[in-house]
Amino acid sequence: MKLLVTGGCGFIGSNFIHYMLEKYPDYQIVNLDKLTYAGNLTNLKDVENNPNYSFVKGDICDPLIVNEVMKEADQVVHFAAESHVDRSIEDGSVFVRTNVLGTNTLLQSALANNIKKFIHVSTDEVYGSTVEGSFTETDNLNPSSPYSSSKAGSDLLAMSYYTTYGLPVCITRCTNNFGPYQYPEKLIPFFISRLMEGKKVPVYGTGLNVRDWIYVEDHCSAVDFVLHNGNSGEIYNIDGGNELTNLEITYRLLKMLGKDESSIEYVEDRKGHDFRYSLDGSKLEKMGWKPKYNFDAALEQTVRWYVENRWWWEPLKR
Repeated sequence: MKLLVTGGCGFIGSNFIHYMLEKYPDYQIVNLDKLTYAGNLTNLKDVENNPNYSFVKGDICDPLIVNEVMKEADQVVHFAAESHVDRSIEDGSVFVRTNVLGTNTLLQSALANNIKKFIHVSTDEVYGSTVEGSFTETDNLNPSSPYSSSKAGSDLLAMSYYTTYGLPVCITRCTNNFGPYQYPEKLIPFFISRLMEGKKVPVYGTGLNVRDWIYVEDHCSAVDFVLHNGNSGEIYNIDGGNELTNLEITYRLLKMLGKDESSIEYVEDRKGHDFRYSLDGSKLEKMGWKPKYNFDAALEQTVRWYVENRWWWEPLKR
C-alpha cells in the first residue's frame, strides 16, 4: 500500500507513522506536513532513513503540492489540522483556512486521483458538551469553539464528498490523546513540563471539567483498524473509557512528579469552556476494536518519557 499521511510531523501523526511502519514494513508512507509550530521533524528522526518513508514539506491548502503527493497514493489518512482551542479563541481564521479549506483541497485531489479510501481524523469536540450520557455517531453536531466548529465543517465536507461523488470517506472522532511527542501547549505535557521546571500549573475554573483520555498508540491502532475494516460513508467514535476531571489528571501528575497541591494555581475559566465530552465507542467495539492500554500505566509511561526527553520539549517552550 502507498499511504499518504497529512500532518505526520505532529503529535498523533508522527505516532501513527511509527506505528504503521513497525506493523506494516512493506507499506510506503509519504508524510505531507507544513511544519507549523506544532510540526517537528525530530518526531520522526529515527525513521527518516527508512526506504519506505518519505517527507514532503507542503501546505494542504496548496493544490499543486497536494496533487503531486496524491497521485502517488492509494489511500489517505488526514491528520493535518490546527487543534489548540485557546489559540482558536484568540484567532479563528487560521483554523478555518487549514481545517476547512485545506480539507477541501485534499478531498478534491483525492476524488481526481481515485483514492481507494480517505480517513478524515476528527475530534469528539464537534459534538459539543453534555452533562450526562455519551454521544453516538448519529448525534447532531454542536461545536462550541472556533476550533471545533472548523473541524465540524471539515467533517461535513468530507461526508459530502461521499454522498455527492462516492469518494470512499470514513470519519473518525477521538477523545483526548496523550503520549510522547505531544506539543507542550496541551494539558498533560504542559503540566508535566511546568512541574519539572518547578512552576505552578494553571487549572481553569474549578478544574471539574470532564474529558475522556486515550493513549495515543490506542488511537493509532483504531485509525489503522478503520483504514482496513471501516465502511465508506461511516463515522467511528474512538473512546478510551477514561473519563476524568482536569483536577483528577492534575493530582495524578502531581503525585507522579513528587509535588503537592501548592503547585496548583486556579485561573479564570476559558471562554465557552465545554463541561464534559463523552463518546459512545460501542460501534467500533462491536466490529472488534478496543483500546489495550491501562490509563494509569500509560500516564506513568508518558511522564517518564517527558522526564527522560527534556532535549525534545525544552526548545519548544523557549
